Amino acid sequence: MQQGKLFVISAPSGAGKTTLVKRLIVARPDLEFSISYTTRSARPGEQDRIDYFFLDRDKFKQMRDAGAFLEHAEVFGHFYGTSKQQVTELCAAGKDVLLEIDWQGAQQVMANDPDCTSIFILPPSIDELERRLRGRATDSEEVIRQRLGEAVDDISHWAEFNHVVINAELDQAETELLTILSGAGEMTQTVLPEVRDRVRQLQSRS
Repeated sequence: MQQGKLFVISAPSGAGKTTLVKRLIVARPDLEFSISYTTRSARPGEQDRIDYFFLDRDKFKQMRDAGAFLEHAEVFGHFYGTSKQQVTELCAAGKDVLLEIDWQGAQQVMANDPDCTSIFILPPSIDELERRLRGRATDSEEVIRQRLGEAVDDISHWAEFNHVVINAELDQAETELLTILSGAGEMTQTVLPEVRDRVRQLQSRS
């Protein structure tokens, strides 16, 4: 049986990563989404074992220390991790697996599996990023400002990924992602000038 492929998607908070991933799961029902573990509280509408495995910090640390995670990171004071067993079993069964993780976790996965396909999603502008964060209506002003500050650092890691998608319009971004998942799509190295200009604009507005 042919080994399944591993895809990693990362983005700064508010770039639309989760929305795009949900669209990909609908468009590619054969694609397996790896559900992450997290110590943060569920947001409105999120369900345990569907959106995340929600657990306390002590249990997370036990799993981490036992080597249960393919990758793990602390983001905004909360722990996130991906089950090593889940991903290994799905890929061994010939399933393509999608990970939705931050850049720290992506670095760990890329180091452990150089053959994985990594994708970074950029927002069209800092103003739009802020609008999306405020549109959630779930975070305090302090948290929003923190997320915007962290976004600048997140964005600085874009060149470490195989592909970059600018999420200015959802349908177009989804089309680009589906092209990448099919094994095509432009590599980061071929779009460097355009993306560098966009990143420069994003960082200048921070």
